[in-house]
Amino acid sequence: MVRIQRRKLLASCLCITATIFLLVTLQVVVELGKFERKKFKGSSLRDGHAKVEEEPTHLYPSPKKDALVLNRKDPMETDSYPIMLWWSPLTGETGRVGQCGEEACFFTINRSYLHHPRTRAFLFYGTDFSIDSLPLPRKAHHDWALFHEESPKNNYKLFHKPVITLFNYTATFSRHSHLPLTTQYLEGIGVLKSLRYLVPLQSKNNLRKRLAPLVYVQSDCDPPSDRDSYVQELMTYIEVDSYGECLHNKDLPHQLNNPASMDADGFYRIIAQYKFILAFENAICDDYVTEKLWRPLKLGVVPVYYGSPSVTDWLPSNRSAILVSEFSHPRELAAYIEQLDSDDRLYEAYIEWKLKGEISNQWLLTALRERTWGVQDINQDNYIDAFECMVCSKVWDNIRLQEKVSNSKFGRRPSSQGLVFAIRCPSVAAASLPLLIPVREARL
Repeated sequence: MVRIQRRKLLASCLCITATIFLLVTLQVVVELGKFERKKFKGSSLRDGHAKVEEEPTHLYPSPKKDALVLNRKDPMETDSYPIMLWWSPLTGETGRVGQCGEEACFFTINRSYLHHPRTRAFLFYGTDFSIDSLPLPRKAHHDWALFHEESPKNNYKLFHKPVITLFNYTATFSRHSHLPLTTQYLEGIGVLKSLRYLVPLQSKNNLRKRLAPLVYVQSDCDPPSDRDSYVQELMTYIEVDSYGECLHNKDLPHQLNNPASMDADGFYRIIAQYKFILAFENAICDDYVTEKLWRPLKLGVVPVYYGSPSVTDWLPSNRSAILVSEFSHPRELAAYIEQLDSDDRLYEAYIEWKLKGEISNQWLLTALRERTWGVQDINQDNYIDAFECMVCSKVWDNIRLQEKVSNSKFGRRPSSQGLVFAIRCPSVAAASLPLLIPVREARL
C-alpha cells in the first residue's frame, strides 16, 4: 500500500513539473515574438541603412507640452521628433529626447542616422571640426550648427569665410553669434562684487617685501598672441613673479602644481595677495575674453590686460583694468605700474568699484541678465544644453514655416540659412605684442 502511494505521489510531481515546463516554454515563445515585432517596427529609425524614404510630404506633429524632459527613451518611440546629429561629438549621448520648452528633438552621436528622413540638423564641435570629414552631400533641409568656445588657436580653419559660412547657427565667443559665449567664464555679478578673497591694500603693501608687484601664471607657452615675448621684455623693467611653466621663476606649493588647481581656494588666496596680474589672452579677437580677465576681477587684483580689442565693453567699470594696448612700449607700462604701486590713492581708483560693489557697465549687466544658461549653477542649463535647444527651436521654426509655405500657392521650402556670426581677429602679424617693442640691436 505504501509503495502504491509513493508511485502516485511521484506521478503527481512529474505532472506538475511537466505543466510548469510547458508554461515557461510558452511564455518564452510569446516574449520572443513580441521582441521580433518590436525589432521589425523600430528598424527604420534605429538603422540609418534600412529602407530610407525621401523627405516626407507631411511635417512632424508638434510635440506635446508634457513630452519627455531631457532623459533617455527608446529610439523607436521618437518617431515624431526631428533628429539632431552631433557629427563631431561634444556629448556622449547615443540617443536622447531633449525637451526645449514646448518643443522636443532627438539628439544622438550615432552616424547611422546620416540619411534618415527625420535628420534635420548636424551639430559640430569646433575644436574637433574637420573639413575632410563632412556629412555630404548636404541636403536642402539639413541645417548645420557650430559650437566653438575657443579661440582660433584651437582650429584656425573656422576663421576663414568659406568655412564659417557653412553654418546656419553658431555658439561662439562673439557677441554676433546666435548664442554668444563671451561670459562663459563668469558665474555672475555676485562673484565680481564679492569681497571673499580681497586682501586689504595695507596688507598687500606689507606683502610687497617678499612679493613682486606683478604676477604671471601661464603654462601654455608661445601662443599666437606671442605674449611671452612681451612679458620677457617687461621683466627687464619691473619685477614679475612667474609661477607657470612660461618664464618660470617662482614655485607654487606642491599640491597646487596641476592645471586643476587653477580654480582651487589655495591658488586664489596666493594670487589675491598681489596688486597686479598679467592677464594675456592666447589670441587677439573681439569679444574673446576668458578667465584671465574674470579671475583677477573676482579676487580683487588689478588685471594688466592684453587680448580682446573690445574688452572695454565687458569691464565692470571704466577703471577696473590696465590695458597694455594703451602703452607704446613695455618700459612705459612698467613705469605706470610702479607709479600706482607707490601711490595708494591712485591704486585704489582701480578697485573702488569692487570696494563699493558697483557695476556701472550696463552692457555687461544686460548680457548676464539675458543669457539663457548659467555657469556652475545646477539651477540653470549649461551652455551646451542651451545650444542644443537653440538649434532644436530653430529647426522647429523651419518645420512650421515649411508647412506654411507648402500650403501656400508656391509650395517652396524657404532657406534656413541664418545670420552667420562675425569673428574679428587681426592677423598674427598685426596682433603680435613684440611689434609694440622697438627693434633693439642685442635682443631682437
